[in-house]
Amino acid sequence: MSKVIAVFGAGTGLGVSVARRFGREGFRAALVARRKDRLDALVEVLAGEGIEAVAFPADLSQPAGVPALVEAIHDRFGRIDVVEYGPISGDQGFTPAAELDAATLEGLTPLLLLTPVEVVRAVLPEWTERGEGTFLLAQGYSAAQPMPHLSGLGPVMAATRNYLYSLNAELAGKGIYAGALTIASLIARSEVSAAAQAAFESADGPHFPVADPDDLAELCWDMHAKRDRVEQFHPESPTL
Repeated sequence: MSKVIAVFGAGTGLGVSVARRFGREGFRAALVARRKDRLDALVEVLAGEGIEAVAFPADLSQPAGVPALVEAIHDRFGRIDVVEYGPISGDQGFTPAAELDAATLEGLTPLLLLTPVEVVRAVLPEWTERGEGTFLLAQGYSAAQPMPHLSGLGPVMAATRNYLYSLNAELAGKGIYAGALTIASLIARSEVSAAAQAAFESADGPHFPVADPDDLAELCWDMHAKRDRVEQFHPESPTL
């Protein structure tokens, strides 16, 4: 039975590129995001390239729905070998730290922290039994490097990054790898790049370069294949 990658937050940028890169290695792909119409379009694109993919519409801001979602993917494919988690949309924006409040953080926490934890909990029994599995987290640079006027997302992603480092250390001896791709760039073809760039400009923030999602997907494959670092920055030495 061929392996399966579940892409949580599949979109026209990094998500479909990751599915395509792993698909070239014989993986089938489960594509998860809110909008069925967009997922169906990506499934059609991948099918035209000879990659089997199936859409699983779901609201990832609802962590309680994760067990049933993972079960549905498993029922369809029989297994999950790799998870790539990187949902972000125009609904999630930056907030200056001085204006940050509990309600803003509470709104960001389910999607960026609670749901990835629940995804790991849902796939971990299978991976532990098999002695193999990969969890890849795609996150923004503010998870690792705080920036003035561009807070909100960063503190929540930083908590997830902290969790991932501990997770990798605990599970490495069981054949399970957890790694973070920390992206200090906008992503070409991504639906949220324009909105993010506008936020940076209005905050007089850093100028981010634009990355090709196919290059980022190659990094995801390299991390999965080599398992030689917990975190990969792109660019490797960001200068913002």
